[in-house]
Amino acid sequence: EYRGLVKHTGGCHCGAVRFEVWASADLHVFNCNCSICTKKQNRHFIVPASRFKLLKGADNLTTYTFNTHCAQHTFCKTCGVQSFYTPRSNPDGYGIAPHCLDDGTVQTIITEDINGKEWEKAVREHKTIRDMSKP
Repeated sequence: EYRGLVKHTGGCHCGAVRFEVWASADLHVFNCNCSICTKKQNRHFIVPASRFKLLKGADNLTTYTFNTHCAQHTFCKTCGVQSFYTPRSNPDGYGIAPHCLDDGTVQTIITEDINGKEWEKAVREHKTIRDMSKP
């Protein structure tokens, strides 16, 4: 158990992929305008890998990469939903889609726009994004 955090559970649409994640009840969600996040409407919050646990569905996940191939865009082979992924900004953590969490554990969501069209500059200038996957 993590002090001051709550256990959220979630998964894909068909239920083949399920996970749990320890995070605040008040989520800080990024709204990125890079090419893939725009197309997928990929809003996400970042957690360290140690606070994420895949409960089922590892064999039902597939991965898409492009450009630098650092981000690992994982999604369910059955329904196509990306409920989490490994972000380029935090390869030692996970980006979790708050809309894929089960009801009842999120109190508030604060959304921050990030200029993914100028990814290198945006991440360099952001004061905390790279530390969000640190325990």
